[in-house]
Amino acid sequence: MQLGMIGLGRMGANMTLRLLRGEHTLAVYDRDPEAARALQAEGAVPCDSIKALVAALDRPRHVWVMVPSGNPVTETIAELAKHLDKGDCIIDGGNSYYKDSVVRSQGLEKGGIYYMDVGTSGGVWGLANGYCLMIGGPPAIFERLKPIFETLAPPDGYAHVGPAGAGHYVKMVHNGIEYGMLEAYAEGFELLNASTYDLDLHQVSSLWNQGSVVRSWLLELAERALANDPSLEQIAGYVEDSGEGRWAVLEAIERDVPATVLAYSLFARFRSRQKESFGAKLIAALRNEFGGHGTRKAEDGS
Repeated sequence: MQLGMIGLGRMGANMTLRLLRGEHTLAVYDRDPEAARALQAEGAVPCDSIKALVAALDRPRHVWVMVPSGNPVTETIAELAKHLDKGDCIIDGGNSYYKDSVVRSQGLEKGGIYYMDVGTSGGVWGLANGYCLMIGGPPAIFERLKPIFETLAPPDGYAHVGPAGAGHYVKMVHNGIEYGMLEAYAEGFELLNASTYDLDLHQVSSLWNQGSVVRSWLLELAERALANDPSLEQIAGYVEDSGEGRWAVLEAIERDVPATVLAYSLFARFRSRQKESFGAKLIAALRNEFGGHGTRKAEDGS
């Protein structure tokens, strides 16, 4: 099948490679011309503009957008829409907010352009293992694009989950759960690390992956990370968030759902970015005021 791919970062480039190896035909574009040219040897057709990419495709055209959420998606779709025709389709495979996806779908529908929102999970391992695809949009277009989904995903790794916005909604909750799982592992391994038993954390992670109820792919990745750097001395404890965890917590508030773990795991990421917590300083000061508990001077690492 023929497809256009816009956005050739780690995910977009690997998805392009997987599709090319599945014998699909791809025209590709990225703001960095070298990213597009790098895939030419693999069989992709590099394009120097969105307009050129659209011109390289036969009707009905299908263009997968794999750029950062927010303005980059909005701007890319707006530019694409100028060059597409009725019956063409835009696929948003990034981490877009599901409410934005609904609005984008409605706007494109006025011009007869289809919109599919595809929550995509798999990270840098997707090239080899396949991507889990959570797909929203018109059922008929889902059927049309099945050859693409079948190549990108492992067996049973893709599903049409509902109308516009549903794919990104499911991916939002998926990422919220991911935040909670990561935080649980983080707290558990920090407790192990604080033990007086001088535990081998790589050994423990490997052990837990052998039949334990907490075994998982994430724990396999922890095992891998601890094998390479047992004390994690080469990694700063600064944790970013993609935005989906925030949206999941906001959704929980709107729906009156007590998503306690999801909320805490998001706030724990915020805490990781503070070199020094003013809130912790205030707690120390108050403990000293009401109970005479000792405090440390700032230069001692309060």
